[in-house]
Amino acid sequence: MDNHRTQGARRPLVGITQGDWNGIGYEVIIKALSDERILEAFTPVIYGSSKLFGFYKKTLSEIGPAEAFVINGPRQARPRKINIINCLPDGIVPEPGQATVEAARGAMTSLQTAVDDLKAGDIDILVTAPVNKRSMDKAGFGSTGHTEYLQKQFGVEDVLMFMVSDSLRVGVATGHIPLREVAGALNTQMLVDKLRIMKDSLTRDFRIDSPKIAVLGLNPHCGDGGLIGTEESDIIAPAVKQACDEGINAFGPYSADGFFSLGNYTRFDAVLAMYHDQGLAPFKAISFEDGVNFTAGLPIVRTSPDHGTAFEKAGRGISDPDSMRNAIYKAVDIWRNRLEYDDLLSDKMPERRLDNGRGHEGGKNGRPQIA
Repeated sequence: MDNHRTQGARRPLVGITQGDWNGIGYEVIIKALSDERILEAFTPVIYGSSKLFGFYKKTLSEIGPAEAFVINGPRQARPRKINIINCLPDGIVPEPGQATVEAARGAMTSLQTAVDDLKAGDIDILVTAPVNKRSMDKAGFGSTGHTEYLQKQFGVEDVLMFMVSDSLRVGVATGHIPLREVAGALNTQMLVDKLRIMKDSLTRDFRIDSPKIAVLGLNPHCGDGGLIGTEESDIIAPAVKQACDEGINAFGPYSADGFFSLGNYTRFDAVLAMYHDQGLAPFKAISFEDGVNFTAGLPIVRTSPDHGTAFEKAGRGISDPDSMRNAIYKAVDIWRNRLEYDDLLSDKMPERRLDNGRGHEGGKNGRPQIA
């Protein structure tokens, strides 16, 4: 096995799942990989169907030669080429724009095959194209999304849905749950756990020293001193204090509306939102074109575009590949950052004792101040 430095110097194998074959997955994958310059950074392996690849390529009149080489496994992947593993039946029929159980089952097969190869060490990185959650549920997926599925597959206690771009990073404390359940799902320890994951990811995956994290409130105006909710005083503020006591530079809680509208997010390295739309609505408004969904807390690197299946655009050749392209590039960057960070950490291990990810040395100094 190559050591980390040798791995970091090589071109990583990026497994790309097809997602729902009736959505825009193939279109954005083909468009993203059609520029040969992107293939200098990594070797792509698509998990899906060469038949579907060919079908959607014909809908893209502006795309030049984008040939996919059929391989039996990742170890046969050709550098600087688009590789595809046929893991679906030959008789599949694409129906662009239609939500079908058959397409969901195909997405499940593509994902499981890629995850099996990831676990075996045959690919380095996972990038997932969008799926339709309702169709996946009907097909028996058993998870509300990729994030929860990968958490189970890799046996980790907790993960963080982390939306990232060049200008903004937003994590969500509660993921794909109904809004009516959000308040009951929050507790101080859960928020501290999310802040630990976020801090560790910012340090290791994004190479940010002593990252500053803003924490949003739950209620309008942060509860107005208890007039319209006490979650801020009872749950969120204590979580911020506990995180600070552990050496995490956490601040807040902040009222979400003013925080984003006034540009306060630019003063922080990341933001922890309390629920899905509280974080993703402003994120997509600010960073839709270059936004990426990253799952922090996993032992592997997984990203995806920050959009859905977009059935209304499927098969029309009009979908924008920027988010898929950025998802791939961001995954490669994070993969290399992890190797470099782990190398530095291993070099320092004889010199000092590690603190198990609980923050920086000398962390019990009270609430940090913004520089």
